[in-house]
Amino acid sequence: MKAATKHIMYRLLMTVALAGALCVPALAESDGPGYSFGETTGKNEACLTCHADGQKVKGASLIDPAQFGHTTHARIGCPSCHEGVAPTHPTDGTRTPRANCQQCHTEVNSEYALSIHAGKASCSGCHNPHKVESPREMSGMEINQMCGGCHDKFKMSAKHGEWLPQADLHLYMLPCITCHTGSKNYFISMYLVSTKNQGKLGKPEVASYEELKEATGGRDILTLIDTNHDNYISIAELRSFNLNSEHKALRLQGMLTPETVSHRFEILDDRRNCTFCHGSGPTVMQTSYLSLPEANGTYRRVQVEKGAVLDALYGTPDFYLMGSNKNNMLSWIGLAVICGGLIMPVCHGFLRFLTRKNRTRKEH
Repeated sequence: MKAATKHIMYRLLMTVALAGALCVPALAESDGPGYSFGETTGKNEACLTCHADGQKVKGASLIDPAQFGHTTHARIGCPSCHEGVAPTHPTDGTRTPRANCQQCHTEVNSEYALSIHAGKASCSGCHNPHKVESPREMSGMEINQMCGGCHDKFKMSAKHGEWLPQADLHLYMLPCITCHTGSKNYFISMYLVSTKNQGKLGKPEVASYEELKEATGGRDILTLIDTNHDNYISIAELRSFNLNSEHKALRLQGMLTPETVSHRFEILDDRRNCTFCHGSGPTVMQTSYLSLPEANGTYRRVQVEKGAVLDALYGTPDFYLMGSNKNNMLSWIGLAVICGGLIMPVCHGFLRFLTRKNRTRKEH
């Protein structure tokens, strides 16, 4: 009887263990209680009492709780990166230990060690650890701003202009990582830019959350384009937005962005080949998303109907990839013009060939 009871208990324990193993992944969904390192509650409050107060701390030590709160760094807690902070901090006069990114990001560190940037810039030289964002949460212009911390825009434009036609336009319309890192897949990331805001190079800047919120009258900014509220952007909705006279100060702009971001920065020879982007009908260019700013400084990505970027007029009027969004009707018209121009000399030469004997007799 005891043996039977033990067997039943053993099976019961195994069932509970299996159920637990199956439940953990379900709880570990993005933003769920089991995601990454759990919730942020109780992990950062003591530090943010001072470091979120602009009256107590200044500069890089001042942290925006809204931006920091959504990061994985907030979930693991301040002490995980800044070990050894004494209870008497900051009156003890000791400096807070700096974070060692390699402790967690070993793969990224190994990848970065192989790049041309290795030894020239630390992690914090490009990334703010208290405002860590994934590539899908950033605009291409923000990515380029990180590069601009070391690489002056005008110098880079002049350097690229030695071989790249319209270099300033290319540098404005592409994140640096599109050409200087390797990725298997690319997509078109669309942003709303404001013609009211002109940047250093006299080009429109990405519209801010506050500006778009004002344009919607306080409603969800996605409703500017997603008029049927289905969280999906169709070509018809893009057409309606671009033709709406109420939004003259806003327009869509596209940037070719890598799907997978690498920290191995390098100079890739195939990027100097125009056909890398301007090939005839590359299918990758048909995938696009609309990226809209959030109140916490990040961006959310909304799927756009496949092939929308091919419609240069109603998709992104200022974004053009020859071969990807070409107008077939214009191609046929161009072919007709070429053929028309060839008809006269070809026909004239052919007729002269047929009548060559007559001309010979007349000469004799």
